[in-house]
Amino acid sequence: RRPPRSTLMRSSARQMCIRDRNYTVTEGNYLRFGLQSVKDGVIFTFAGEKEDVCAVILYDRSLKVAGRVEAPAAFCRGAVRSIYIHGLKADHLLYNYEINGETVPDPYASKIAGREKWDDERRAECDFLVCGSFEEKEYEWQSAYCPEIPKNEMVMYKLHVRGFSMDSGKKGKMRGTFAAVEERIPYLKALGVTTVELMPVYEFEEIEIPKKQKLPGYIPQGSLPEKGSVTEKEKRKVNYWGYAKGSYFAPKASYGYSKNVTRELKHLIDALHQNQMECVMEMYFEQEENQNLILDALRYWATEFRVDGFHLIGENVPITAIAQDLFLRRSKIFYQYIPEQLWKEKENYPHLFVYNDEYLYTGRKLLNHQGGSLFEFGNQQKKQNKTVGFVNFMANNNGFTLADLFSYCEKHNEANGEENADGSNYNFSINCGTEGKTTRKYVMELRRKHLYMALSMVFFAQGVPLLLAGDEALNSQQGNNNAYCQDNKTGWVNWKRNTGMEALQEFVQKLAAFRKAHPVIRKAEPMHLNDYQHKGCPDLSYHSDNAWAAGLPEEKGAFGVMYCGDYAVNDAGEPDDMVYIGYNFHTGVNELALPKLAGKKKWYVVMDTAEQEHAFLPEEKLAENQHRITVRPQSVVLLLGK
Repeated sequence: RRPPRSTLMRSSARQMCIRDRNYTVTEGNYLRFGLQSVKDGVIFTFAGEKEDVCAVILYDRSLKVAGRVEAPAAFCRGAVRSIYIHGLKADHLLYNYEINGETVPDPYASKIAGREKWDDERRAECDFLVCGSFEEKEYEWQSAYCPEIPKNEMVMYKLHVRGFSMDSGKKGKMRGTFAAVEERIPYLKALGVTTVELMPVYEFEEIEIPKKQKLPGYIPQGSLPEKGSVTEKEKRKVNYWGYAKGSYFAPKASYGYSKNVTRELKHLIDALHQNQMECVMEMYFEQEENQNLILDALRYWATEFRVDGFHLIGENVPITAIAQDLFLRRSKIFYQYIPEQLWKEKENYPHLFVYNDEYLYTGRKLLNHQGGSLFEFGNQQKKQNKTVGFVNFMANNNGFTLADLFSYCEKHNEANGEENADGSNYNFSINCGTEGKTTRKYVMELRRKHLYMALSMVFFAQGVPLLLAGDEALNSQQGNNNAYCQDNKTGWVNWKRNTGMEALQEFVQKLAAFRKAHPVIRKAEPMHLNDYQHKGCPDLSYHSDNAWAAGLPEEKGAFGVMYCGDYAVNDAGEPDDMVYIGYNFHTGVNELALPKLAGKKKWYVVMDTAEQEHAFLPEEKLAENQHRITVRPQSVVLLLGK
């Protein structure tokens, strides 16, 4: 009697013998790449042309070859090979593929064996084996759903899993792991963070592994470096950030505190969701990466790990296909640009974001008096779109930290070993009078003013504010603006109590709280700059020496912005207050006009960054002059009209 035919098993079965054990090999499932554990065996599906000689290499626990299973050309569809090995168990399975005699790791492997230890020197040896593995993925989620925080309510925080907790004062295996990040969720939530962006957490090789090379005949094999020269070990760098080709379906094993890193990462994401916070993954793809793999990877993380979004980096990312993918319609997509046709698509859940340096350069040039424009800054503050969001930041990992931005005129990347030639030369930074650390009170106070003003600018902008981990704690990289290889105290966040650190953290908390309490400054739709709903004044207006005067006087370096509260409704269902923000980028005092308020409303001062003790006043203070406000040098004042 003939056996029934199915998509997984065909009558053209083959008998294979591996270490005295017989396995039956049949046709697999071409629709799902990678390793698939099924009822009575394992399916392997991978890329392989029909003309290629392909096989699956199996290893034992000592990483010795346990067997080789051919993947016949008959089991090929297009350029996809798929074999079903009956009787093979997926538990503790270690494997690679062999294509035309070359050992190739599975790009779809959900776990990588061989990289469990961070910066393991043994991997620098060319013959060290790294291979695919299998890990049970079942997890009982405690959070019922993903938060799906609207773009106008988001506050982002970007961190490196390892660097976030290595210099925290704690010792032991938990440092630099997903568990350590989870432990600090209460801190992030108290800070006002809604969305955590993780730098690469998929599996990547942090060690630069040299390729096998034969020495020319005139150089003796095994010759040693000359006395006094730099050895290969000393020259070896660590790819600390992780921007390299990766195994895009496997969590980074060395970021795990336990042996089950998949469970640990899911537990972190689950904990974030339980605290009504989102998790966004940063993913870097090289230009030649297969675009189908990119889409598959994003779908995998969105479904298997419930990741809320992706910050995509790379020049050849299929952004249009990703944006239009129905599977990813509820995933937030961040990219350096969004194609024009996507701005016009109407969606119930807007999920596309522009994420680039545009805001950074505008703000820095104005703050540090390096050719900035009030007009350009005003446009950045109100930058918004109904369909597409914008991410605003003054510092990111690729560049100076916020503290270093006002402590160094020049980059200091000598420790990277590239003669200070790496990293951006266009930083628009300032040292406020002294390069690097100082105890001079005047310099320290000037730096404090810049810091408070920069953070105010970012949080009062209409787009999504983003903080780089440690910027709220005065973290410094000693002037290194490209710490990609600094797996040390330079690249790690320094959580030691710096002078002014607690005050700055409190300031960030209050900025986030004010932003949340006053929806008129963070509207999800663009401002019209006119009174289109007949509320009595425009939704957004600008003011200088005189109220309602047109234009922004560049020579004064100061202007006021007023938001009409009647154009937004707060959480209590009531119209928001009138909000007035006065910016003074000039080194001298400026006076700005305050528009007259309707009825019995009065202007109250809420924040003045020129105040040394409390930028946010302990209590709202009635403005002494209801027609004009004095803004001290390089500071921001915030008033409410109510």
